[in-house]
Amino acid sequence: MSNVASKPLAGKVALITGGSRGIGNAIATELAERGADIAFNYFRNHEAARTAHAQIERLGVKCFSARAHLGDEDAIKTLFEKVSDEFGNLDILVNNAASGVMKPATELETKHWDWTLDINARAPWLCSKAAANLMPNGGKIVNVSSPGSTRPFSDYFAVGVSKAALEALTRYMALDLAPRNIAVNAVSASFIMTDALKAFDDTESVKKFAARPTPAGRPVEPGDIAKTVAWLCSDDAVMIRGQVILIDGGEMLVYR
Repeated sequence: MSNVASKPLAGKVALITGGSRGIGNAIATELAERGADIAFNYFRNHEAARTAHAQIERLGVKCFSARAHLGDEDAIKTLFEKVSDEFGNLDILVNNAASGVMKPATELETKHWDWTLDINARAPWLCSKAAANLMPNGGKIVNVSSPGSTRPFSDYFAVGVSKAALEALTRYMALDLAPRNIAVNAVSASFIMTDALKAFDDTESVKKFAARPTPAGRPVEPGDIAKTVAWLCSDDAVMIRGQVILIDGGEMLVYR
């Protein structure tokens, strides 16, 4: 089998925000397995970042990691300067990092709103702008959203609103960046058993929901999201622009 067939992303550089754990780590690993050199940022967990870094390098690709708080515009600027210094260019950006305060709309404070929207909506916009400047030959941007963008979940107000904004951002930037041969899309990931579920007050109920079989016969796993992201980053998906692909095993068809 040729290297092109076995490593279709060989020679490409991918930046995955929040790439040290959960869905982000699954995406970084999948892209690395397909030959891409990887950069990722993390926020607080140094140990998870070191583990992810070593895991990716064992796949035979270059890996660069840096701590960066994506709610800070200056930190985003510094992150992309570091990626530019390390690799010179960028081919793929996956806006995966997310955060949020899980409270009903009536209990949320403006500081909670600002924190959630800054990381989940403003940061992907700023990262996409910065990435586009490192994509002189075109590229791919994939945003990671949630079904909560259109279906209300308990205590999900600020996150759901931020994901709705992210999906609107996906459509607008798909048009704005199309003349530069940059394809922008999003994947909407159903509830998946990761550490992110700990943010919910009723953690056990959410974990039970995430673990139950979907109409497809099993729960959605991080690898399901990663494979779809990798496909969107391939040449096969070049004519898909501004779309949000729901990955839920059919769960939202029967969700009540």
